[in-house]
Amino acid sequence: MNNTAHHPFATRIARGLQYAALVGALALSCANAAAPANTSSMVLKGKDGWLFGGWGSLTKVNIAGIDTSVDLVSRVNQLLAAKNIKLQVLLLPDKVHFYTDKLPEGSTVSPEVKQRYTLILGKLQQAGVSTFDDYTVMQNVQKSGSEVFYKTDQHWTQEAADATAQATADRIKRDVPQLAGAAGTGTPLGAVTKERRYGDLAELFLTPEEKKAVGREIYVVRRQAESQSLLDDAPAPVHVTGHSMVQPYFGFPQKLSNVLDRPVSLNWKPGNIGPWVMLLEYVESPAFTQNKPQVLVWQMFEPNFEQNPNAAGLWDNASVMPNDTWLQRVTSAIQK
Repeated sequence: MNNTAHHPFATRIARGLQYAALVGALALSCANAAAPANTSSMVLKGKDGWLFGGWGSLTKVNIAGIDTSVDLVSRVNQLLAAKNIKLQVLLLPDKVHFYTDKLPEGSTVSPEVKQRYTLILGKLQQAGVSTFDDYTVMQNVQKSGSEVFYKTDQHWTQEAADATAQATADRIKRDVPQLAGAAGTGTPLGAVTKERRYGDLAELFLTPEEKKAVGREIYVVRRQAESQSLLDDAPAPVHVTGHSMVQPYFGFPQKLSNVLDRPVSLNWKPGNIGPWVMLLEYVESPAFTQNKPQVLVWQMFEPNFEQNPNAAGLWDNASVMPNDTWLQRVTSAIQK
């Protein structure tokens, strides 16, 4: 799989190159998205240089789509439970919730969109799916004085990723108190360093003059610890599947492994791929067949949770399939 690690962080790509790959893939996926070709429609240029993705709605919520997604997730939860695998859905909140004051003049977030995260979370919990309120976790990070998203990027900061990893680990420990493996096999955290670069929204959708005006941002990242290579072959009782928010560049899987003190394996892809095909690729992979985890963390994103596997024109074309086809393939893969 592309940008996949089935051993803990086995993909040894330099972080700068990894981020460049992310931006390039995102550019290709956005070019195939349903939004107009004019790049000005792909980004909301907010106040004080803040940028937001322009492909989501600030006013409308697709309740029917959300209900379908909850039903599909619930079915996966049941399939995994039959194999003694605990599913945990990591629902990440939309950037706009934290910076509504930075949206463009005249832009407003409807009451329905303001309540969308809570709505989805409640429906997942009612369906018996293990999850937690990451919106509140990130609000607490912001209240402490730290940013939770980069100004000109659609991705979260290390502070937000770290806090979410801690909350994820706490939930895992509650759900599965005894993880397989030995103490001391978690990821050691490397030194923190800073990199100066353009955010992905600025890099992709602004003119050179506009990019110069908003400027580069300082990204806080962790380097790989020197001792990490010694742990690469340890089996991972926890697996994370998702998109670019959980890639190693932003620090989430390393922090999760460190807090759990166990290896964490990972598969992710950048771009407009969506959570459905990422889960499918993992459960159909030899890694899942040969080393089923005790816990599967499925990272999903609030703004596009309402988009099902069949969301043609919204996901990358190769990721789109009928909902029934997706469920049949997932069922077959898990039940092997």
